[in-house]
Amino acid sequence: MGNNEGSGHQLTLAIGAIGVVFGDIGTSPLYALRECFSPKHGIAVQADNILGIVSLLIWTLSLVVCVKYLGFVLRADNKGEGGILALVSLVSRYIPKDSKRRAGFVAILGIVGAALLYSDGMITPAVSVLSAIEGLEVITPRFMPYVEPLAIVVLIALFPMQARGTAKVGRVFGPLISLWFVVIAILGFSSIVSNPGILAALNPIHASRFLVRERALSFAVLGSVFLALTGAEVMYADLGHFGRSPIRRAWFFLVYPALILNYVGQGAFLLTHPDRVENLFYRLAPSWALYPLVALATMATIIASQAVISGAFSIARQMVQLGLWPRIQVRHTSDSTIGQVYVPFINWCLLLGTVGLVLGFKKSSSLANAYGIAVSVDMLITTYLMIFLGRRMAKMRLALLVPLALLFLAIDGALFLSNLTKIVSGGWIVVVFATLIFVLMKTWKDGRRLFSQRIQAYRLSPELFASSIALDPPVRVPGTAIFLTVDPKGVPKALLHNLKHNRVLHERTIVLSVQTQDEPYVDEAKRAEILGYEAGIWHVLLRFGFSEMPDVPKAVSGLDVPGLASDQSRITYFMGRESIVVGRKRNGMMRWRKRLFTFLFNNAVSPTDFFRMPPDSVVEIGAKTEL
Repeated sequence: MGNNEGSGHQLTLAIGAIGVVFGDIGTSPLYALRECFSPKHGIAVQADNILGIVSLLIWTLSLVVCVKYLGFVLRADNKGEGGILALVSLVSRYIPKDSKRRAGFVAILGIVGAALLYSDGMITPAVSVLSAIEGLEVITPRFMPYVEPLAIVVLIALFPMQARGTAKVGRVFGPLISLWFVVIAILGFSSIVSNPGILAALNPIHASRFLVRERALSFAVLGSVFLALTGAEVMYADLGHFGRSPIRRAWFFLVYPALILNYVGQGAFLLTHPDRVENLFYRLAPSWALYPLVALATMATIIASQAVISGAFSIARQMVQLGLWPRIQVRHTSDSTIGQVYVPFINWCLLLGTVGLVLGFKKSSSLANAYGIAVSVDMLITTYLMIFLGRRMAKMRLALLVPLALLFLAIDGALFLSNLTKIVSGGWIVVVFATLIFVLMKTWKDGRRLFSQRIQAYRLSPELFASSIALDPPVRVPGTAIFLTVDPKGVPKALLHNLKHNRVLHERTIVLSVQTQDEPYVDEAKRAEILGYEAGIWHVLLRFGFSEMPDVPKAVSGLDVPGLASDQSRITYFMGRESIVVGRKRNGMMRWRKRLFTFLFNNAVSPTDFFRMPPDSVVEIGAKTEL
């Protein structure tokens, strides 16, 4: 009975993964091969080039997704969590504590990777939806003026749905995107039957010959071949939503065969009709099926956006917990699966960015010219970090590690260099977005470090404070007071100010600090560390993983502090309401960055909401800190 339930749960997750994780890469046949034969590349649509490009596309997809990501990268789960930040946290455990320069470099890689993923993530929904709706132009050119408005309407309808949660969206989208894969497989197979000579493209020798024969032109084509990999990096980011096994099963049993059949089928069509490259995907369908195919493709591209959106939510939650972004509202959308969250701020930012790109670029081919720069850099970063883990964590032999490292670095390096050519044709906007996000993240990280240094400059140790209280005891009042502090080794200003102005101390006074670990989840047995001092003063350190949202009252209710269990209704939380003053000295940050940090600091979600504390039990005490 248990095995059947387990199998049923795995099947449900696999179907959900098809709808959420693979929608992005599953809709790449709409434009990937078409863009390879774009006139800007100057590649003649003839048999040897068709076989070469189709072979190149198939083997790039196979090596990068099947071997690299599903074979190796998905093994690097940080206690079930994936994505560039989870990988960086995992790598950080194997860096010696005295190697600050290497640790700093890895942290920068994480910030760069997250910034790039967000910037390129805005392009994917736009290019996918536009390419699907452009199928209406195959039916009749009269639809051409309506493509852009329809794409915007579809995107605006998509993003409000995210509040329902990944699991619910996956249950709705999973069966539909499964139908999509079945349909594109049938379309591809039918075309292959009519011209089975295309099957020669399965031989990688044709890809090699094309690269050698065309040289410079083939290098430019690689940037379009890369379009077939859309969603590969986000696949890793969505690991925490569904798990490794369901993602692998969905890929190998349905997604991968369907994609190969369709790409090969498009190549078969081109062998017979070399003059009909435009809207190539839709050319595989009979005329009577065009309307339903456009409708299905539109739905599939709506689903494709899920891979980016759900991955963005996961990364946003990790960014907040790792101190790379201000506190923002994060909602859990599943009681059974921890990794499923909804982040309103990220959701609406992605909507505005995506709609703006549609309005600016207007055509999927124009957007395709801008896509790839960011994700190709992310893939390089992932490969570098995986090589490090392969040696340090997995203890791989050099005889195996070196050939694999050279293979993946060669592939990722070539794809990155080929995508750099897109900067002048629209890719600059991705670089601009990524730079802005990087500046925000780096400013927040540096600002928090400087803020922490200022607090520590006036640090009073809990031991010294407790000793002074024992020597000159103030008036003690009933109840429990919990003072939150960002400095686990110091007494918070709120406690000192409360004692100075009110001249009282609660009979149970707890100094509490919250610390984020470099693992996604912390066992309840290791959640709290408690130290007792004199005069009824306690220090508590609460540990949470970077994929958890801290629930302080729940953690406090389980603390082993004498008398606390019977005093839950009389707990008062004291917090410092910090006001930042920008000083004239540079002190490690330029003044404009200090002002930017102050703006981010003032607009972050309040600790009361973030730590889930009851508002009627919270007292805030003002304090000033100069940066």
